[in-house]
Amino acid sequence: MAEIIQERIEDRLPELEQLERIGLFSRAEIKAIIKKASDLEYRIQRRALFKEDFINYVQYEINLLELIQRRRARIGYSFKKDEIENSIVHRVQGVFRRASAKWKDDVQLWLSYVVFCKKWAAKAQLSKVFSAMLAIHSNKPALWIMAAKWEMEDRLSSESARQLFLRALRFHPECPKLYQEYFRMELMHAEKLRKEKQEFEKAKMDVGALDYPEEILKGELARIIYKNSLSIIKDAEFHVSLLSIAQLFDFAKDLQKEIYDDLQALHTDDPLTWDYVARRELEIESQSGEEQPTTKQAKAVEVCRKEERCCAVYEEAVKTLPTEAMWKCYINFCLERFAKKTNSQFLREKRLERTMIAFRKAHELKLLLEFQYKQWIELLLHHDFIKEALEVVVAGTELFRDSVTMWQMKLQVLIDSKSPDVAALFEEAFVHLKPQVCLPLWISWAEWSEGAQSQEDTEAVFKESRPFSVDFFRKIIQFEKEQESCKMANLREYYERALREFGSVDSDLWMDYIKEELNHPLGKPENCGQIYWRAMKMLQGESAEVFVAKHAMHQAGHL
Repeated sequence: MAEIIQERIEDRLPELEQLERIGLFSRAEIKAIIKKASDLEYRIQRRALFKEDFINYVQYEINLLELIQRRRARIGYSFKKDEIENSIVHRVQGVFRRASAKWKDDVQLWLSYVVFCKKWAAKAQLSKVFSAMLAIHSNKPALWIMAAKWEMEDRLSSESARQLFLRALRFHPECPKLYQEYFRMELMHAEKLRKEKQEFEKAKMDVGALDYPEEILKGELARIIYKNSLSIIKDAEFHVSLLSIAQLFDFAKDLQKEIYDDLQALHTDDPLTWDYVARRELEIESQSGEEQPTTKQAKAVEVCRKEERCCAVYEEAVKTLPTEAMWKCYINFCLERFAKKTNSQFLREKRLERTMIAFRKAHELKLLLEFQYKQWIELLLHHDFIKEALEVVVAGTELFRDSVTMWQMKLQVLIDSKSPDVAALFEEAFVHLKPQVCLPLWISWAEWSEGAQSQEDTEAVFKESRPFSVDFFRKIIQFEKEQESCKMANLREYYERALREFGSVDSDLWMDYIKEELNHPLGKPENCGQIYWRAMKMLQGESAEVFVAKHAMHQAGHL
């Protein structure tokens, strides 16, 4: 092994001598490089091989290449690259070949190899790297697409890219992404040929002898891919994706119309089709005979008209397809348009009105999803429509009684409306909610109580907002204890709140508080004496006697 290492170090000497001779590195630096290289060579030549050693070797060489580049730029020297950089690049490729042969299944290693070849001008090797990688990882469509894009965009070989896509589809005949990228590639190829032909014609060159078939210039190859894919992938989303790609190419108007007509004919029962058709109204310009709007107000009116046309399509859609999914598309459109910034008060008001109407209609038909109730309530609160927000949140909690989110929204509305029913809400919520999901609701209430109110107001809420019960507080304490990271500080807070309410009559609460401080990992046993004397002051009559007896029994049990 020593002979192999020595031989590989000797192979480096010409490039190292050049580095020193042209003044990029000092003698001391060259010695340090030789020492480091010897160690790296040893690690990748020994019997027990580790992937990390190969990665470290490659990274060192890349760092060296980058350092050479910086020093060349500093002194303005650009010669001897064949003897220096190309030698290092060739060596790194050899290391990558060995590593990828041994750890064939490591996709990240292959991709690092590809990135290296792209960056360090080893492009002549890249086709071979892709071929070797795809022979092993033919089950990964993304790698086929990467290789085809390389052939098309970097090597400018549409034929090689086409062959890769065809091979990929033999392995993955139902992969939407492959069809999308193959379709895009053929349109790009047609566009490239059209531009070439135009340039030749401008130069008044004879293009008769050149190969520019009219079918290809019109995008016929892309059309064939579209038709073939449609017979295999019968999905509206995929259909729309091909139409979106086709619309990127101005010359493909006929193809766009064909795809659009097919979409309407084949997928009338899919919300995505209606969504696409409705949104398309935004892109349709005014008739050529009409005068284009010039003032800001006129432009706002024109935008409003387009949005009204979109909504008219959506209205037809929700009648034809009265489903939650269709209403979701409609409401999403309304919310998106409402979120768009505009200086036109007229347009803002129209958008808000349309959004509210859509929410109300979907609600009346019982076709609103849970998260949409949340969106609606937040919108109502934002615009201070408190009365309607109250009505909507009541309806929402009736429909989604087991949703902690809806109960939190109800809490928010009650807080914003300054309702006295905040505490009662909690009692109601805990009847319907599972214990393990209640904690966020309690935290929301506690944060409001502590953050939004003065100490006196918070105490007043506790006194006025009954019915809090001992069971209520015990549930809160139990919820906290069921959390993965149960916090003693929270437990103390809950016990203190409970004792302010029921500390004069419930001896068990005091005993449980003491036990918590004794048994919790973050408890403070030294607090137990103080808790005991506080209990003796607050408990009255028989409750105090019961507490003393229980405390004595507990202490006896620990002796």
